[in-house]
Parts: sequence; C-alpha cells; structure tokens
Amino acid sequence: MACSYFGLDCKVFMVKVSYEQKPFRREVMRTYGANVTPSPSMSTEIGKKILEAHPGTTGSLGCAISEAVEVATSTPGYRYVLGSVLNQVLLHQSVIGLETEAALKKYDIVPDMIIGCAGGGSNLGGLIAPFMREKIKGNANYRIIAVEPASCPSFTRGVYAYDFCDTGMVCPLAKMYTLGSNFIPAPNHAGGLRYHGMSSVLSQLYDDGLMEAVSVPQTEVFEAAERFARVEGILPAPESSHAIKVAIDEALKCKETGEAKNIVFGLTGTGYFDMVAYEKFHDGLMDDYIPTDAELQASFAQLPKV
Repeated sequence: MACSYFGLDCKVFMVKVSYEQKPFRREVMRTYGANVTPSPSMSTEIGKKILEAHPGTTGSLGCAISEAVEVATSTPGYRYVLGSVLNQVLLHQSVIGLETEAALKKYDIVPDMIIGCAGGGSNLGGLIAPFMREKIKGNANYRIIAVEPASCPSFTRGVYAYDFCDTGMVCPLAKMYTLGSNFIPAPNHAGGLRYHGMSSVLSQLYDDGLMEAVSVPQTEVFEAAERFARVEGILPAPESSHAIKVAIDEALKCKETGEAKNIVFGLTGTGYFDMVAYEKFHDGLMDDYIPTDAELQASFAQLPKV
C-alpha cells in the first residue's frame, strides 16, 4: 500500500490482492476520507503499462509505489508517503527496537536470538537496530533471523544487485537483495511482505553475515498463528505470524536439546482485518505457491545493467 496526499485529501493505492482480501482495512481508510484504488489500476499510465505486461495481475507493493509516485509527481500540491524499505523509515521504526531493549533490560533478560518478519525490511530493521548495534560493536553475539514468505523469498533466493524499488521503474536504483522489480508475487496472504526487494541496510547486514534469513510457506505460517492465538489469546497478523512460526520452531529445538534460550520475536500487528485469510485456512482452501528457479531466473534477466 502506498499513498500520495495533500492535507485530508488522501489517495491510496492498495495492492489489489489486499484490496480484495482485506475489505475492512480498506473501509477504515475510506471512513477517514481516503480514496482507495486497487493497484495496478487503469487510472495511471504506469498502472496501464503494468497491466499490459501482466494481464490480470493481483499486484504487489512495487506496483502500488509506482502508481502513487506518478500521482504525487503529476498533481500540484501532492506529496508521496512511503512506509517501508528506505533508511528514514527504518530510523523511525527503531523506536520498536529501543523499547524492546529497554523492556528486556528492565527484567534483566538477555536475548539469545531476535526474530522478525521481513518484506521490505522496515519493521525488522527497527526491531533489530539496537541489538545489531551491540553486535557490530562486539558487545554481544545475538542470533538475528529474518523470516520471509516462501512465495517472495528476496533474501533466501534473491540476488544482491542494483534494482528499481518499484515495478514501474520510476524510483531510483538501490543495491539490495531482490527478485527483480518485474517479479509479481503470488496472491498469497503475506500482505505487507509481498515486495520484490529488501532494505539496502538489511541487505548489507545479511551480505556481511551479521544476520540469517529463512523462508516459510503460508500454510505453516497460519498453523503457527492458530496455535499462538489459542495459547496467548491474541490473533496475530499474517505478517507477524511468519516470525511466530520460526520462534516456535526454535523453541521446539530447545525442547529437544534441553537448552534454555531467550527468544525475542516481533508481534507486528493483530489479524482482525485478515479474517478472509483465516477463513481460507480453516476451510482448507489455502495453498503454498513457491516460485520456480526458472521464474526467478527470467526476472533476474531483466535487472538493470549496472
């Protein structure tokens, strides 16, 4: 989801698959005065080009960004607001990590590992910021794990290269782990994790071996989400549930080995606007689409030559 705005007149380009899967989130925005358009759309030139190249596509964050940028740059008085990936967003999100660090210190808890969901990387980057600082300084050796959807595996199956940050190729190039700006993820229920690339900061940290990454299929993610909800009484968002899945896996490993470890994971949101996804999971209608090597290679072939 991306938006261009001026005052209270907000035009939101919502990824089409989320527009259809998360109608209540859409209606909350409309209640506060937003004009919400499923992306890609026929209301922008970039949207038309994307639909011509990918007929019937359910879109991606990269598509929504392209359309929002076009509207913002072609409409007097409008500005563009980006909520993920870029450095200033990670800086804002670092409040999450600082609060987590303060809470752990208050109760004299030293984490062994920090786990977060990863799409564009802003939430994960914010969570791990103070812990990564201490790791880089040599004051700690935390195990830091990024969890991404198997349907959009930027870290685990992407390449480290310069690429466009958006599908319409109107934003500047950034060096990152990417599946290619032309890659359109499957219409799964990972929501905000459906982005072709990863934050440049996190990409550098990953390339330097300072953090790990793992990808997980969505049915296993929802199994973990359901288990968490029944134990904790909190219905987690699908994005958050990626981190929950791996946190449970790591806890079970400790149970097998008899080790005692402090596991911190990011619970990034609740899932009450994601009931369509939970309904499909409970009805057995959810599947696990994982891109083939051939699909990824075709996308890599279109990366800009730098």
